[in-house]
Amino acid sequence: MNIQQQVFKLAYEISPIILTNGIASVSGNYLPIIALTEPLNFGFNILNGANALDFNNFFGHFKPMTGSTLIDNDVAMYPFANSSIAANAIIAKPKRISMMMLCPANRSGGLTNKLITFTALKRALDAHNQSGGTYIVATPSFIYTDCILTSLTDASGQDSHQVQNAYQFDFIQPLTTLNQAEQVLNSLMGKISRGLPTPTNLTSLSNTLDTPVSNLASINTGIGGTLPNPTVNLFS
Repeated sequence: MNIQQQVFKLAYEISPIILTNGIASVSGNYLPIIALTEPLNFGFNILNGANALDFNNFFGHFKPMTGSTLIDNDVAMYPFANSSIAANAIIAKPKRISMMMLCPANRSGGLTNKLITFTALKRALDAHNQSGGTYIVATPSFIYTDCILTSLTDASGQDSHQVQNAYQFDFIQPLTTLNQAEQVLNSLMGKISRGLPTPTNLTSLSNTLDTPVSNLASINTGIGGTLPNPTVNLFS
């Protein structure tokens, strides 16, 4: 296996999930999940390259699941004047991504090691979530940033006699990032510049609405006459 294949396998299969902020704030705000699944080997053998990597001995192997979204929009069901208005009426929905971690006990002391590793992993992820931490999820097609972990569930199949040999990580990428907020603001400013009322126009409108009622008698109605004098007592 050449170096490119090793990097690809390490990035997308062994450690495609990176914890950001939260508990990762003590390590430069980025903490690969391999630091939690391989706590003994992560610092000494993986980063310094002292030993050749044997990918078969890693605790977990990840793969993206089908159904993850790149674009997910809702469109209103009422009639539109034209297709351009319809295209501008879509509502973007949060993107979803799920990762499957295969973790059979395939080495000496595997069952005991699995209990210890999963106990530590759950506690670390709970602490990370409760402290407002987010995640980066890397797939060969797209890298999802600022994700939130919604669930971690047992997804073991019937093709193995070993129980709890696979777990599913479910993430959602909410629409609250700064970049998306800037896009919404830029879109709003563009619409305002194309004809929506500006603050100046709104001030002018406000001044018009504040015009004394006695002055309305001088406004031409557009049908050849003027409004009746509002000061006339209709009950006299």
